[in-house]
Amino acid sequence: MTPWIAALIALFIWWFSTGTILMAVKYADRSGEKARRAATFAALPLMILGAYGTYWSMTQTDILGTYVAFLSALALWGWIELAFLTGVITGPNRMPLPPHKAEWERFIRAWGTIAYHEMLLTAALILLGLTLWHAPNPFAFYTFAVLFFARVSAKLNLFLGVPRIHVDFLPEALSHLPSHFRTAGMNWLFPISVTALTFAAACWLERLYAADTTGAVTGFALLTALTALAALEHWVMVLPIPDERLWRWMLPAPKPTKNSTPQGGHHGL
Repeated sequence: MTPWIAALIALFIWWFSTGTILMAVKYADRSGEKARRAATFAALPLMILGAYGTYWSMTQTDILGTYVAFLSALALWGWIELAFLTGVITGPNRMPLPPHKAEWERFIRAWGTIAYHEMLLTAALILLGLTLWHAPNPFAFYTFAVLFFARVSAKLNLFLGVPRIHVDFLPEALSHLPSHFRTAGMNWLFPISVTALTFAAACWLERLYAADTTGAVTGFALLTALTALAALEHWVMVLPIPDERLWRWMLPAPKPTKNSTPQGGHHGL
């Protein structure tokens, strides 16, 4: 299997898994809090399969083992993200940000909106690192690490301020989050973020060409594509790229609301 096919598979999985999570959350949103909780618990087998797949694949260095590791990391990540989007695992602060707060208080309140979720992600990352650091197949850890650091970077950029923010895909349980975002022309972190992600993608690409097994070639091709997508998602925060059209057709029609939703920008997932 060529690296280009692996990269295209990574692109499809990113698109399809993101759309599937958004669709599940939006349909649950239409039925209220109990439906959101039910959707989260109904998806627990995804977490179990991810854990088992990670364990099974850690000693498998062929192409199959690489894909299982990649998909298992996405399954673990996907369930944790679903639990966040449904409001089951978020943080102690579920209130909008009051106006005219000092910057330090704004940061503390913003952290409080996602604290439990971020701690769960961090715990999962540490556990995967301790388990897979010296494993023959560490690609589940690498995949989760790329998603983790790209997400932290995206959230910090949204907090510091970016030109384009939209909240079309935010569910009702997270309706307080946009008050903690900031619209700004640019922030000091953005150039660092895109440079780091671009450098990381280049490093994965170098490892791809240096790899001497088909499993490693496939794994580093998947990581290169995933990291490049993370960099593109950062650029969507500042460039007029209508990324929301990739998934809008998959989602149910929104409930009528009194207030219109801002259009354009980054979906903040």
